[in-house]
Order: sequence, then structure tokens, then C-alpha cells
Amino acid sequence: MRAVGVIIATLCALATACTPLPENTADGGPHEADIASATTAPSLPRRPREVLLDGLDPCAVLSPQQRVRLNLDNPPSAYLETSFGNAKACTMRSNISGNVVRLALVTAEGVGVWLDENAQVEAEPTTIAGFPGLTVRTPGMEQVCNVEVDVAEGQFLDVMFRDGGNETKATQDTLCLGALRAAEEAIAGLLQHR
Repeated sequence: MRAVGVIIATLCALATACTPLPENTADGGPHEADIASATTAPSLPRRPREVLLDGLDPCAVLSPQQRVRLNLDNPPSAYLETSFGNAKACTMRSNISGNVVRLALVTAEGVGVWLDENAQVEAEPTTIAGFPGLTVRTPGMEQVCNVEVDVAEGQFLDVMFRDGGNETKATQDTLCLGALRAAEEAIAGLLQHR
């Protein structure tokens, strides 16, 4: 057993010895380029155009016809989402499916916030009606899925789709499909306003 430990320690030492270290600058620290390459998050493709969210009512983004298509039969309810810098938000519930959709018009920061290592989420790139976006799953929260759409510099549309207490719980994959569908409808609605 001790021999296995010695072999593992030797292999670790060899692997470390073969790993190139970043070059140091005159002040003894690593080059900025070396730091950037180690911490750069994946970039999203360019958006087809800017759709500014300033001054919009999140409860008016989806038309009554779009809410019918999404089975959102309860009246929309507006509020401010403090976790997004007091973004204007709107929650809509379905009595048919039991699911809940929340739209937040985030103007305090860009969609890149979800790609930061401090976000502690699983963000998968996607495209919504030609706009770059992310499907975001938060570990430990299987009853919700978010889609974030990059609509303008420093702004994004947040679409949260969650299980509202259904008798049969929806899988997270199903919730993510619902979030993508709601995001497509929301982008179509935003383009009608802009």
C-alpha cells in the first residue's frame, strides 16, 4: 500500500514539474495575458441587433395571444426583482399546467454575469430567435430552469420557468424546454415593442 502512495506522489511531482509556469513580469508577477487566458469565460456570438429594455413593462412583453399559447391563464403580476438590481419583473402562472413563468428585464448588468465562475451555475450556450443566450441550471434546484437572452450591451432578458407545485413534478429538462419556448415568445414580443 505504501508503494502505491510513493508512485502517486512521484507521478504528481512529475506532472507538476512538466507543467509550464506563467512567465513573470519585472515585478515578479505573471503576465496579464497569462492570467486572462486562465480565467476567460466562453464568449457568446454577436446579437443580430440591440433591443433595449429601458422603459418597457415586463407584463406587456407577452401579448394575450402569446400567454394563451403558453397556457398562462392567470393575470400577470408585476414586481421588482432585487437580485437583478431592481429589474422590472413579471410573474405569470398556469392553472392548466401548474407552471410559473417569470420575465425580468435586467438593465443593471450584462448576460456575461452568468458565465462568471462566481455564478456557480451550469450555463449552456443556446440561441433564441437569433439572439445569443444561455440555458442556466442551478445545482440543487431541479424545480427551476432559466434562459438568459443577450438583447443589448449591459442588458439581458431573464426567463425563469419553474414547477408551481404540480402533482406530478416536471423534470428539469422539461422545465428548460418550457423556458426556451417562453423566451422565444418573449423575444418575439420585445421585437414588436422595439
